[in-house]
Parts: sequence; structure tokens; C-alpha cells
Amino acid sequence: MHEYSIVASLIERVAREATPRHARVHRLHVAIGELAGVDVGLLRTAFEIFRERTVCDGAALDVREVAASWRCPGCELALLPGAPLRCPACGRPARLAAGDEIVLERIDLEVPDV
Repeated sequence: MHEYSIVASLIERVAREATPRHARVHRLHVAIGELAGVDVGLLRTAFEIFRERTVCDGAALDVREVAASWRCPGCELALLPGAPLRCPACGRPARLAAGDEIVLERIDLEVPDV
């Protein structure tokens, strides 16, 4: 289950931002593509387990699931979901435009007054 290693990397990345600022982490916003090979339910469970006694202790995890989308690399035409992966206009093979990402989009922090 690589969801645990993803969560470990997320928490490590958040710590690099929050620790020097002495910030309290309230929420993480993550985008997960449907083709990323991540079980979102397992990711949430892993986060609940691993966040304890870290900078993310008590923080919430918001996951935005990203649908796969394909485009023609030549004419930039977006293909319809379920369509053959070849451009109907120019015949070129389509390329994945979105849907395989795992992105930490935003961290909601509370920074103490100095």
C-alpha cells in the first residue's frame, strides 16, 4: 500500500513549510488523479493514522479527485471521455492531459503573531 508512503511524503513536505514558521497546520488540500493508482479511502485512513504527533496532528485532509482527460498534442483538441485515444481532427495519438497527478495544492496554516 503506497498510500502510506504518499502520506509520509506529504507530512514531511508540510513540516518543511510549517516548522520554520512555528505554524499550526489546519488543513491540507491534495489533488489525486484517477489514474495515479491511489485509493483515496486508504489515503485518508493513512493520513488519520500517521498525522498523530506530527505537524499535521489534528489537521484535516481535503482530496480533490481529478478525472483523466486526453488531448491531441498537435492541434490541442480535447477528446471526449470514452473516445478512442486518437485525434478525430488530425489523427495523431492523444496524450494524457490530466488524471495521473498527486499534488499538494495548498496548506492552511495558522502562524503565531511575532
